[in-house]
Amino acid sequence: MTALEEMETAVAGIRDRVGGSVVGIGTRVRGSGFVFEPDRVATNAHNLRGERVTVHVGGEARLGDVLGVDPDGDLAVVGIDTGTIVPLSPAGAPVAVGRAVLGVAALPTGGARVTVGFVSAVERTFRGPRGRLVRGSIEHTAPLAQGSSGGPLVDLGGRLVGINTNRIGDGFYLALPADEALAGRLAALARGEVVRRPILGVAVVPAHVARRLRRSVGLPDREGVLVRGVEEGSAAQRGGIREGDLVVAVGGTPVADPDDLHDALATAEFPLRVTVVRGVEEVLLSVDEPDRADRGSRPGEAGR
Repeated sequence: MTALEEMETAVAGIRDRVGGSVVGIGTRVRGSGFVFEPDRVATNAHNLRGERVTVHVGGEARLGDVLGVDPDGDLAVVGIDTGTIVPLSPAGAPVAVGRAVLGVAALPTGGARVTVGFVSAVERTFRGPRGRLVRGSIEHTAPLAQGSSGGPLVDLGGRLVGINTNRIGDGFYLALPADEALAGRLAALARGEVVRRPILGVAVVPAHVARRLRRSVGLPDREGVLVRGVEEGSAAQRGGIREGDLVVAVGGTPVADPDDLHDALATAEFPLRVTVVRGVEEVLLSVDEPDRADRGSRPGEAGR
């Protein structure tokens, strides 16, 4: 058997084994998803439009309940009767550049499309629906049409290695890696747990604007995130952060731009040690959690 014939056999086998676990999301199939455990479907957050969603399972349209959403990480779980569909199993090991992979997505007419490619890069970064950086994604060359986001990326054995999430260029996707961290996030969302990320509750300006504004009032250049507004009742307000402050560190981690601030907050816990420059004076503030717990824990809330 030639290499091409072996690939043909592999693709047909993947379609037969994996295709039944792939579902369409939305009335007109705006995205894809897959069964990762009985009665639980994983998909991307940007495929959803409310607390219920139409899911196309085995050629039948069913109404599913959105159990959990993480917009910042572009991940969601939908609860729906999946009957005897066999959930996809994770590969259990990280993929490396050069590994053969297959992209699987739902077809609007029912069934699944399967395309072949190779892992071309790892540890790629993209921005989620709310602008937060999502790190560690897989770049691959399996071409996929629009409506493929949320579908699985599998290896030649049909095991899950990623979730196609961010469309790049003409028909290519970055995929969230199906590692232990992703499994934990899916399990938490399936339980209806809310994604909790510390937030300050500030509006900021881009770094280049901050430098220009400081120069305009005769202040020296300093890397940091310039606060242009503080939300009423926020952690920032309670901690004494003011409009015009330049946030230069959170929890001892230097902050040079909004992405640094997101990253620092992602690993921080209240009370936060926030260093700001006020004029030319460096001030260390202790920022405690806001009274409104929901404000700091809503899925997808901006982490600034």
